[in-house]
Amino acid sequence: MSTALLSVFDKTGIVPFAKALQEMGWSLLATGGTLKILSDAGLKVQEVSFYTGAPECFDGRVKTLHPRIHGGLLYRRDVASHVEDAKRLNIEPIDLIVVNLYPFEATIAKEGVGFDESIEQIDIGGPSMLRSAAKNHSAVTVLIDPSQYDAFIEKTKDGTWSVADRQNCALEVFRRTSLYDGAIATWLEKQVTNTETTDLPKQVSLDLQSHQSLRYGENPHQQAGFYVRRGSTTEGIAVCKQIQGKELSFNNLLDSDGAARVVCQLNEPGCVIVKHNNPCGIGIADDICTAFIKAQASDPTSAFGGIVAFNQIVPAQLAQAMVTSFWEVILAPGFTPSACEIFSTKKQLRLLETPKGWPLSADGLDLRSIGGGFLLQRPDEAFTPVKNWEIKVAGSTPKPSESDLLLAQIAAKAVKSNSIVLVKDGGTVGIGAGQMSRVDSVEIACRKAGQRAKGAILGSDAFFPFADGLELAVKNGVTTFIEPGGSVRDNEVIEAAQKHGVWLFFTGMRHFRH
Repeated sequence: MSTALLSVFDKTGIVPFAKALQEMGWSLLATGGTLKILSDAGLKVQEVSFYTGAPECFDGRVKTLHPRIHGGLLYRRDVASHVEDAKRLNIEPIDLIVVNLYPFEATIAKEGVGFDESIEQIDIGGPSMLRSAAKNHSAVTVLIDPSQYDAFIEKTKDGTWSVADRQNCALEVFRRTSLYDGAIATWLEKQVTNTETTDLPKQVSLDLQSHQSLRYGENPHQQAGFYVRRGSTTEGIAVCKQIQGKELSFNNLLDSDGAARVVCQLNEPGCVIVKHNNPCGIGIADDICTAFIKAQASDPTSAFGGIVAFNQIVPAQLAQAMVTSFWEVILAPGFTPSACEIFSTKKQLRLLETPKGWPLSADGLDLRSIGGGFLLQRPDEAFTPVKNWEIKVAGSTPKPSESDLLLAQIAAKAVKSNSIVLVKDGGTVGIGAGQMSRVDSVEIACRKAGQRAKGAILGSDAFFPFADGLELAVKNGVTTFIEPGGSVRDNEVIEAAQKHGVWLFFTGMRHFRH
């Protein structure tokens, strides 16, 4: 008679599975809650403590850590000395274990869960049994998920359950226990490390699970999916509610995240339009409708077909203004019922309801893959307050509003470097992104702005290496410049600003975005 040991936290499907085993003549062992649910269902099942002769102790912390359990799982049936040891020690073979683990990751993801409660959710006996069974998969089957039950029963009944099946099950075990241990190590490192430190972790476990399948990646020939880190707080795109529209694509997700990251940093009612992972329009105003008008006016040609994010609920008036053009995705904290009705005429348009706040990274880490490894950094969350900026040159025109000054830096920080952004009256009017030469970015931003460059504020993500960028912007009417400073030619830039009577602010902080 074959023997199965059942000890599961997730009881999904365990009763019908155990009944099927018993109908095939298997004897059943079980622990704790699994024992109770099977006994209540009328199944004949033996408690592990009776089987081992050792009672559970320490509030159930020790129940399966016994030679009769691990010996029954680990001894090799094809090695004579192992078989003799088993007979001598009265150890019977255990042919199947069904185990899933305490929900450690789900526990630490909850708000307000304390250290002690989290520690108690670290499973010891479960992983030990899983590893024992998986190591001896030539003779033992180990199941860790209810989705595996039906296949095992069907194949066992018709005699086709094979070594290859057991190997696949063993592989799933080692994947799961590896991720489980990684989640524990990552969490514990956070607990025992000084929370004020900026040191990067010595080891990072990418315990990722599929959250959403995607039709393809950046291009149709690339496979893609959206994954989230198991055990982490669910946030950002992962908790957006899609109200309408077709499936989100890889590029939609990238651009939606980019737009939401920026709009959540705006203090006033704001709108951000993103195209190809760069803002092409940002607007702030006393009302959300005017903010949209400013953002769209920044670069109407580029805005067409873009991703639009708002930091306030979208009303019907705004919806009516937006449906006259084409948008891929609109994100907002909410949409009024009448706005939804208006948008419903655009069946393909995706509407996403966003959560409060937006993270600048997953779990405080900015991770990128390169050939041969990964680059890891903390996200660029720092920002120098306007009051701490150094005025290098006081211009001959009135000092710009703090709101516009701040907007110029928020926008410059969001644009791919080399980044040049022109801001005027609560909106971007010209953006130069991703150029190898900073003066080229200036030229693009000024060309986009046209006459609107007159009296505009220029925000730069990094210092001007030469005075040529400032000189070009001045020729187009720009009257205020914001940059971090730090160039060996800062004096040349300062002298040029003095000569032209324009404002020049140094923030002291660079914001490259590659």
